[in-house]
Amino acid sequence: MNTSEPAASAESLLRAAPPHALVATAGHLLAERTGAQEVTLLLADYGLTVLQPVTHLPHTGEPVPAHDGPAGRAFTTQAPVVEVTRDPATEVVHLPITVRGDRLGVLSVRLPSHAVDAALVLRLGDFATALGHEVDTAGRDTDLYLQARRTRRLTLAAEMQWQLLPGRGCARQEYVIGAHLEPAYAIGGDNFDWSTSADHLTLTVTDGMGQGIDASLLTSLAVGALRNARRAGIGLADQACLADQAIYAQYGGKVYASTLLLHFALDSGTVHAVDAGSPQLFRLRGMTIEQIELEAQLPLGMFEETPYEEQTFHVEPGDRLIAVSSGVHGARSADGGLFGERALRQTLGAARLAPPHEAARSIVAGLMEHFGSRHLTADAAVVCLDWNGRGIDARSL
Repeated sequence: MNTSEPAASAESLLRAAPPHALVATAGHLLAERTGAQEVTLLLADYGLTVLQPVTHLPHTGEPVPAHDGPAGRAFTTQAPVVEVTRDPATEVVHLPITVRGDRLGVLSVRLPSHAVDAALVLRLGDFATALGHEVDTAGRDTDLYLQARRTRRLTLAAEMQWQLLPGRGCARQEYVIGAHLEPAYAIGGDNFDWSTSADHLTLTVTDGMGQGIDASLLTSLAVGALRNARRAGIGLADQACLADQAIYAQYGGKVYASTLLLHFALDSGTVHAVDAGSPQLFRLRGMTIEQIELEAQLPLGMFEETPYEEQTFHVEPGDRLIAVSSGVHGARSADGGLFGERALRQTLGAARLAPPHEAARSIVAGLMEHFGSRHLTADAAVVCLDWNGRGIDARSL
């Protein structure tokens, strides 16, 4: 990449490209400025099992593993990987594409071997980040990138749920969030949501009763009501109260949504919580795994005008919080066997050193392995949050 070109130049050209033409534009730019011979955008599929090439749909290239091989290593480690190819004249640089902590995929660039050095890899990393932001924005105007993520068709309920989600990750100096949902292509009622401000983070995990479209509609109402109350500046307990009223008004208590609401003060680590149903919360501190026991309150929408109360606990730098839906902690195998707290704690411990994204995925993978099945019979949601806390410098931001 020509160092005489201002960094904003490539970004402005990407912004000016039609939404469907981002990959072609990236290829032209990198060919002109780095001598790139081939540029491939690979997006992670909904199940986080493969990376899918973005081409002219419905024709697409062969997917590559999301956790093996050079591209998979770049995606998993979130670091550039330089692949030495069979052709000694070229190398392929694989660059993770992540937008504000949400892992989208990998940009693979084939270059002349003599051109690859540390400085170029750094500049390509900046380019990949810029491309990622444009891909994320382009999703408002084209289906191309959403279609490229699928290895098969989503159910209608799953389509609705994925559109409702904020993403699969979020990162700031104070925290890093990674989340995972299964069955990815047929999810119905499980959801996670978050919103951050200068001084606070609000995080919710919701498990809508039922299956399929019915569960998805219920969860959509619950999440929409919680967002509406949150955006009105209402406190956490009252957010639960208003969502409870909205669901009861619609369904009359016939169905309900179990929800865990958490509100973090970024400067102190104080967490306000409302446990309205079945999601469970665990804290990993050092080598200790403990369930944070919250007062169990009624799920949203079960009865008319249910009052909710907040509780508080504290997180310290280095803590990891794991929130799991009932599809994880209450999962049963075909023969009725319960996953159980012991197996869950073992899975949590085994994923302790993995980054939040991989920890969330591996917990669901552990659940599947425990039952010896690649397909879950109930929705399973896992949200993993690593708490870094706020240093003195960050408090002035």
